[in-house]
Amino acid sequence: MNKEQQELLDEAYQSYLKNWKPQPIIETQSYLIEQEYVNDRPLPKDMFIHCIKTDLEFSKKWGLKIEERELSLEERMDLINKMHLRSYSGWQNWGVEEMEDRMNNDWDIPTRLITIEYKDKKIESYG
Repeated sequence: MNKEQQELLDEAYQSYLKNWKPQPIIETQSYLIEQEYVNDRPLPKDMFIHCIKTDLEFSKKWGLKIEERELSLEERMDLINKMHLRSYSGWQNWGVEEMEDRMNNDWDIPTRLITIEYKDKKIESYG
């Protein structure tokens, strides 16, 4: 996660803390919130982020959306093109396994796309 994304998460979490009010005990679809956090204090930041990622209702309530997904081989190949790494001679003759090995071990091509949306901001980064 890059600095801009972290700042966006911090801003959303601060808004959550400022606007949080005690709630009745509930179970979310994806995560049972521990009782100690439900009635007397807000969620810690890591649990807040987990709930944003896994519970659509919670995410909508606080106006924050976090998506992480695996990049396809084609998307990773596009990153290679953007990074001009195909200038290595002979790459056209490489098989899929060799290309994936180069992407993972030699070139450190990202495997995930992380998107964070809050208010009118959307920030994407690779991980």
